[in-house]
Amino acid sequence: MKNRVLILLLALMMAGFMLPFLSSSPNRIVTATGIDFFSVFGETGRWLLLTPLLFLVAAVFVKPTRRVYLSTILAASLLMAAMFFVAGDYARQITKSGSALARVSFGGGFWLWVLLTWLMAVDAVARLTTSATYRSIGALVVFLSVAVLLSSGMLSELSMLKEYTNNRVAFDDALIRHLFIVMLTLCVTLLIGLPLGILAFRRTQLGEMIFKVLSVIQTIPSIALFGLLIAPLAALSTRYPLLADWGIKGIGVTPAVIALTLYSLLPIVRSTVAGLSQVPPAVVDAARGMGLTSWQILWRIQARLALPVLLSGLRVSTVQAVGLTVVAALIGAGGFGAIVFRGLSGSAIDLVMLGVIPVVILAVCADALFKILVSLLDKQQAVCEERKP
Repeated sequence: MKNRVLILLLALMMAGFMLPFLSSSPNRIVTATGIDFFSVFGETGRWLLLTPLLFLVAAVFVKPTRRVYLSTILAASLLMAAMFFVAGDYARQITKSGSALARVSFGGGFWLWVLLTWLMAVDAVARLTTSATYRSIGALVVFLSVAVLLSSGMLSELSMLKEYTNNRVAFDDALIRHLFIVMLTLCVTLLIGLPLGILAFRRTQLGEMIFKVLSVIQTIPSIALFGLLIAPLAALSTRYPLLADWGIKGIGVTPAVIALTLYSLLPIVRSTVAGLSQVPPAVVDAARGMGLTSWQILWRIQARLALPVLLSGLRVSTVQAVGLTVVAALIGAGGFGAIVFRGLSGSAIDLVMLGVIPVVILAVCADALFKILVSLLDKQQAVCEERKP
């Protein structure tokens, strides 16, 4: 056996047989009934779609080569596509044979298999290349087949897609609001965090105090921090009506952005200090000897060399902001959190998933994008170092 990680992931897939692969109910309100894996794939022809799984099992006993890893990625992609296709096909059959109100949802076994299949592909990509860029791209390419199925309408009869159809306007508004809050938070965080990071780098004692304060803020639960901002902001908007006209109120986007900014400051400040600290003192001395001022050294030398580390901190802040914005819906900020909490109040698990899955996708895509940017900057700096005499 050549690949222990693949062996473990395949062994964990066995647990999917004990969990419902799909669930079905006559309508949205009635409690769903679980449908096991063998009932879904039991029909003639569907078992053939599990052929990629046989290759993944065979890959355990084959000598690992570049071709085997590429084939593993392809097999994992095809297996994931097969699972989504069969789920959509099963939902269409249930809808045709029963009521149009019938709902077919993904079960625990389905989500387990999707996760493990994706991890198989990610492991193969990691073994295939050490480049962060190719690893990030490879981790996302696995879902291209799912995107094709979605765009083709093959999954339209699944309960989650029905929820999307019924709540399309609310979904689009939530997407725009979610992105707006995250982008505004990052802009404010950079405007505050970068000067704080530079100050903490140049004044060590003051920097220790800044880190202590920001660390304490990180320990405050997000819901508590959102709640603490309601009273002072409401009082300000009442005392100064002009602030209310500008949108500064006790509930809504303003307290959400303030709280998210406070949470996002620590990664930015820490990465700024770490990035500036790794700049070789000899480079700074050489720049000073050439007559550059402190600000010129900071902007032309230190900032450029520290940029990869700064982007790593921005990556953490972005992913954190994407997730915490969900909770901000509790104070009227909107976003995908509004869909999640509406689904929870109505005991509609598919509506909850309709709000959760886009947040996961946004976080994964943001993480991959920043990893690619950092990798490209590291390569550029490495090339510049090699060109030096």
